[in-house]
Amino acid sequence: MIKKTLLIFITLFSIGCSSDKNSVLNSEEVNIRNPVEIYAVGKNYFDSGNYELASQEFGLLTKLYPLSNEAIQAEIMIGFISYIKMDYDLAIFQFEKIINKYPSLKNLDYVYYMRALCNYEQITHHGLDGQFNELAMKQFNQVIKRFPNSKFAKDSAQKIILVKSNKAAKHMDIGRFYLKEKKYTAALNRFKLVIENYSETKFTPEALHRMVEAYFYMGMKEESIKIASTLGHNYPKSEWYKYSYNLIKDIDENDSLLKKFKNIF
Repeated sequence: MIKKTLLIFITLFSIGCSSDKNSVLNSEEVNIRNPVEIYAVGKNYFDSGNYELASQEFGLLTKLYPLSNEAIQAEIMIGFISYIKMDYDLAIFQFEKIINKYPSLKNLDYVYYMRALCNYEQITHHGLDGQFNELAMKQFNQVIKRFPNSKFAKDSAQKIILVKSNKAAKHMDIGRFYLKEKKYTAALNRFKLVIENYSETKFTPEALHRMVEAYFYMGMKEESIKIASTLGHNYPKSEWYKYSYNLIKDIDENDSLLKKFKNIF
């Protein structure tokens, strides 16, 4: 009797478990959403500023539907959320993963641009050998070369100028220091570097004037006047040209180069 009762209990328990299991499966099936729905939920969270829940939804999407177009877009959004949170290392990792994983992606220019921007925004002060200076310039150049017609190419070019200005500023600081210390040759080397490599930056007129100063104090009047002429020809309205002119105008009036310089300017 006991055995019969126990058998009935086990049978009922098994039926109950089976029924509960089927109930759970049916519940999961009801809750399964398509990639469009999951992406929409994630985007709503993102738009409302709830980046944690947005990341969770986008992450779920990449796991459930890894081959869908929405999953690819979700991967980009995950990288962008890391960028917004200033977790640049994680953002760069995500963007590089997308670049390697989807080399033919339609909006790959955006991914390249965002990777460069992550390095650019880590440039906190002007420095010569900062890794972010070099990485940002290299990666913005990649945007321009790979996607010349992209809307991000123009902004990349502008960012490159700003990075170069960052580097030129440091060279100018060092050059001014050498000039103050009367180490004129060392100063000239810095100012020449700015003119040769960073001519599109705002520091070029000043670099030319500082060269005029260095040559002047070295007693190299001819070189001083030549550089002042170059400065006046290219930047006639610059305040730096006025400084150079005032500096060399008292050179011997019989100097033929000075006469020529004054006749032109």
